[in-house]
Amino acid sequence: MISTVLAQAAAGGSGILGQVFLFGSIILIMYFFMIRPQQKKQKETKKFIDEIKKGEDVVTIGGLHGKVSAVEGDTVILELDRGFKVKVEKSAISLDFSKKTNK
Repeated sequence: MISTVLAQAAAGGSGILGQVFLFGSIILIMYFFMIRPQQKKQKETKKFIDEIKKGEDVVTIGGLHGKVSAVEGDTVILELDRGFKVKVEKSAISLDFSKKTNK
């Protein structure tokens, strides 16, 4: 048994071609499990931010929950409670709260 293992180790397998294949497969796995899902999430977030409309319930990155009162270019006015309004950048909005709670 030990002699078989030593013989295989001495033969060297497929050499550099095997190492290239292994390295390539690791890169491919990293792409499909790490890079691709992150790119997909970024596209969905950008699409959501571009399509924000009046009346949607949203949550900011800082944790403020509010309803969109108005959209003015790159800024959004949120109505928080009892008419209290806050102006925030569109990029500070993280998710649509109404869709999150309905699931």
